Amino acid sequence: MTGAGEPLRIGNASGFYGDRFDAVREMLTGGPLDVLTGDYLAELTMLILGRDRLRDPRLGYAKTFLRQLEEGLGLAVERGVKIVANAGGLHPAGLAEAVRELGARVGVPVRVAHVEGDDLVGRGWGEGVLTANAYLGGAGIAECLRAGADVVVTGRVTDAALVSGPAAAHFGWAADDHDRLAGAVVAGHVLECGTQATGGNYAFFEELGDLRRPGFPVAEVYGDGSAVITKHPGTGGAVTVGTVTAQLLYETGGARYPGPEVTARLDSVRLTADGPDRVRIDGVCGEAPPATLKVGLTRMGGWRNEVVFVLTGLDIEAKAALVRGQMEDALARATRPPGDVSWSLARTDHADAGVQEEASALLRLVVRDPDPEAVGRAVSGAAIELALASYPGFHVTAPPGKGAPYGVFEAAYVAAEDVRQVAVLPGGERVEIAHAPAPVGESAAVEAELPVPLAAGPTRSAPLGRVVGARSGDKGGSANVGVWARTDEAWRWLAHELTVTVFRQLLPEAAQLEVRRAVLPNLRALNFTVEGLLGAGVASQARFDPQAKALGEWLRSRYVEIPEVLL
Repeated sequence: MTGAGEPLRIGNASGFYGDRFDAVREMLTGGPLDVLTGDYLAELTMLILGRDRLRDPRLGYAKTFLRQLEEGLGLAVERGVKIVANAGGLHPAGLAEAVRELGARVGVPVRVAHVEGDDLVGRGWGEGVLTANAYLGGAGIAECLRAGADVVVTGRVTDAALVSGPAAAHFGWAADDHDRLAGAVVAGHVLECGTQATGGNYAFFEELGDLRRPGFPVAEVYGDGSAVITKHPGTGGAVTVGTVTAQLLYETGGARYPGPEVTARLDSVRLTADGPDRVRIDGVCGEAPPATLKVGLTRMGGWRNEVVFVLTGLDIEAKAALVRGQMEDALARATRPPGDVSWSLARTDHADAGVQEEASALLRLVVRDPDPEAVGRAVSGAAIELALASYPGFHVTAPPGKGAPYGVFEAAYVAAEDVRQVAVLPGGERVEIAHAPAPVGESAAVEAELPVPLAAGPTRSAPLGRVVGARSGDKGGSANVGVWARTDEAWRWLAHELTVTVFRQLLPEAAQLEVRRAVLPNLRALNFTVEGLLGAGVASQARFDPQAKALGEWLRSRYVEIPEVLL
């Protein structure tokens, strides 16, 4: 049996700022819970909140969270459910005060605490930095809960800290209980993206039944650090070994998953079915955390504009060459041409198409410059003026605009002792949180053992996704693609077939970039990190799919020679 004694039931009601609004009520009324968490922060969100704060210093937190609590606060107090959320963003003290005011207004006395110290914007990061926030762990959350808080709001903590903090407080774990903390961090990573753990964005979605409204996940965390991932009865979606595997691979890198409180060894994770909509996580090993903390920096990168030309029917390449030449000539004549100009042609057209859209290709022009004038009229005017003077069938997907600001994300690292994490308790007391002890010496390299190769036999050209699943995402300017096999036989083939060289061949965008491969045998998975694929991060919109959300699905669609025994 998993763990020992009664578990701590931790639910999730938000995977991003803008997630399903009524999830808080659903989770509070749908089944038993001890703690309800919400993850509202991402790299792009920090930029959005930074711009909010520029307009009004009282802002900088996720306003949606407050609206959700107008009804949810009373339900949580009535049911004895603690609420822990990172919705404080850039102003956790302001959100904590707003929650107190809300409690007074709706007649629900509530003890509110918050965690601060992550904001490092004044530390000399150079010009133009809008936000600078260290990723804190769960120790500050734990301190607030031990002091009797009903609601804890934080700034930039790791997503997994929303689970590891409550678990450490409930079970009394010490800072060096690495295996237990690592187990909670893994459970937190599964919960952090909400319905991605219950069938959302899942490669084999057609096998899961009703996905119209997937339920949000719950982790039953035990005192030994093991957990069972499940969901409330009667909710949509499904919790399977596959859905949990997919989420475990999301936005991770190698076998070591470093965090501010512990380094979790993903190569030690064991997943087993534990009944309908129940997946057990155990065997997780932990190591000391690194001596540094990650800091997310956002800057305003400049101004950006985009025009998408629709090319229909015959002579697509020639039409693209004509309009590109016309636009380049017009931009060269501009008083202030944009500094960065990029073109991409997507051949979405089909021959002899019965639908006009299927006969059309898309030519995308993207311009960037520090000066808004350079991407404004100079670009939109040039495009509009070609309406009667360019290729046959000229039109664009939307009227060109004046351009919009874009942001840049950058990761930096600082010594953990240089960051003061502070828990501000319900009574106003301020408690400085000690950082977890750093490792002594260098950690040994992880050398995963590959399985015995599958015996040679007849093969057939087929999409890779016929036999493997994938999930992909972004970390700053890099992308990660996790690929997993569902049977031991498929794993024996995948582990030897999908090398870095083959990965680069299947995804030509990665051909000239650094690609790292991690082997996770317990999950029958490979995890690829592609450095620099996303430029300066999602806010810069350097790519058609700026967060690499569909990169894994592109990989699955590519044809390879697959053993017939697997097909």
